[in-house]
Amino acid sequence: MKIGILTSGGDCPGLNAVIRGAVLKGIAVHGHEFVGFLDGWRGVVEADVIDIPRSMVRGLSKQGGTILGTSRTNPFENGGGPEVIKANMARLGIDALIAIGGEGTLAAAKRLTDAGLRIVGVPKTVDNDLDATDYTFGFDTAVEIATEAIDRLRTTGESHHRTMIAEVMGRHVGWIALHAGMATGAHAILIPEQQASMEQIAGWILSAHDRGRAPLVVVAEGFVPDGQELAHSERGLDTFGRPRLGGIAERLAPELEARTGIETRATVLGHIQRGGVPTGFDRVLATRLGMAAIDSVVEQRWGTMVSLNGTDIVHVGFDTALGNLKSVPQERYDEAAVLFG
Repeated sequence: MKIGILTSGGDCPGLNAVIRGAVLKGIAVHGHEFVGFLDGWRGVVEADVIDIPRSMVRGLSKQGGTILGTSRTNPFENGGGPEVIKANMARLGIDALIAIGGEGTLAAAKRLTDAGLRIVGVPKTVDNDLDATDYTFGFDTAVEIATEAIDRLRTTGESHHRTMIAEVMGRHVGWIALHAGMATGAHAILIPEQQASMEQIAGWILSAHDRGRAPLVVVAEGFVPDGQELAHSERGLDTFGRPRLGGIAERLAPELEARTGIETRATVLGHIQRGGVPTGFDRVLATRLGMAAIDSVVEQRWGTMVSLNGTDIVHVGFDTALGNLKSVPQERYDEAAVLFG
């Protein structure tokens, strides 16, 4: 069997480990052939492929980014669509696709599967917001990067007696902010699932400052302050029509400085959170998911993705995976909020 692999959406630590796991098991156990579509769905639509021999994935699990490249191409636009993709796969002799990506990628994979294509999915998102899987690879790495960066910010805040605001990724959910904030001892953690007023945030800052601490605030990019309706966005829309978020920390800083009288600085961590080498946890998880994706292909589980359930890798349908965002539950936020102020 000849299998095509693609990586789509934002890059993420662990993508290469998924590719390695799939190729090694596919070749060693089943004798499959592999090709990679370059730059995600763009490569699928344009039939832009490279061969992936076993030698190509040697030592790949520790490498960041993706050797196949990625993009946010919509496979149903710019000359794409199910019939075009079917024709490309037939001409190239490709029997099945493994699509590695987040919500947008897997939603597109579901539509194509419904149209008759043979696709299985591997969930990828540093935000950890895909339902039907306990954790996604890349999340642990993002938390580790954010934690180290925030620890460094804290020393500057303490030296200058400033409030430091660190903005981390998290469009719809606050998992990175919650974990990195708890790990670094933040005095306030602001996430999309929970609104907080400027008065409340200022109160947490003043409480920490009055105890002689340098206040530390961790905010997810999708946080919406009480009284506002939409997340902060100044950069237009992406190819799937979603606002490009970022900059809420820089918006909060001057207002909180005015309310508290404490010099306040904002830092947006941005893309640094998903760059570089993956943690050991993410290397192992990504490898296991890649190997399980081969099982999905062999068992013809089209329209499903592999996921982590406890410590087990299981197979779930795209419908289940895409039905709901995995948001931070109230009890987890309440647990962290005990530490605020």
